[in-house]
Amino acid sequence: MRIALTIAGSDSSGGAGIQADLKTFAAFGVYGASAITAVTAQSTRGIEATAPLSADLVTAQIEAVAGDFTIHATKIGMLANAAIVEAVAAAIAELDLPQVVLDPVLVSSSGDRLLDEDGVRVLCTQLLPRARVITPNIPEAEALSGRRIASLDDAKGAARRIHEMGAAAVIITGGHATRASHQSPAPSPAVIDLLFDGHEFHEFRVARVESRDTHGTGCTYASAVAAGLALGHDLPAAAWRAQQYVAGAMAHAPGLGHGRGPLNHFWDGILKG
Repeated sequence: MRIALTIAGSDSSGGAGIQADLKTFAAFGVYGASAITAVTAQSTRGIEATAPLSADLVTAQIEAVAGDFTIHATKIGMLANAAIVEAVAAAIAELDLPQVVLDPVLVSSSGDRLLDEDGVRVLCTQLLPRARVITPNIPEAEALSGRRIASLDDAKGAARRIHEMGAAAVIITGGHATRASHQSPAPSPAVIDLLFDGHEFHEFRVARVESRDTHGTGCTYASAVAAGLALGHDLPAAAWRAQQYVAGAMAHAPGLGHGRGPLNHFWDGILKG
């Protein structure tokens, strides 16, 4: 059985973070292991409290899992602070963790900051170069690249810049784009995810799902990419499949909570192979 490791924060509402990652792995028929970086008290309305774990404990979790299982892909989410970023980067290098999918969780969908400024700096210098692919949304890509993104050409420039910073490949997800940004027709606006593999661009399009239930979309997307890589798919195939999966999970969302609701991670049963 293929195995994926997620290194991320815990979401008490179950919609994002470790919980969303493990559900996504399971939906793809991949066994999920985890290393928790922080505990959050949150609901669909937002985050009420956050408590990072010690960097040593994060390292111990990763070592325990990697020492027992053969890991086929690694997904990284919320890291909380610079010490944890450094610990995770060191563990990836020392344990040779494969197929690293880095979701640069900087700010939550409710506006709460999830990585401090020192952490962002260390992420860019120590972790980004160890990633197989990084999956920022448009605001995250703007923050990392220092470029404003108002069009598909802007997104391409930002992707090139992030690649130059050390990432082997970059996927800028298009869920935050306005209709004008990609000149999409108003009746059926499309979400365009942009992959730059270091040599060429790939565009993946799917009809936009208009929904308030968007809690955990970034975590779910990155985990779906990691699951695809763990199953042996190449990066473009994993990216396309992840986009389709997230769109379906949003369209079939159960409508829970009073804020940004969670997705339905098992909307299409168990996706194997």
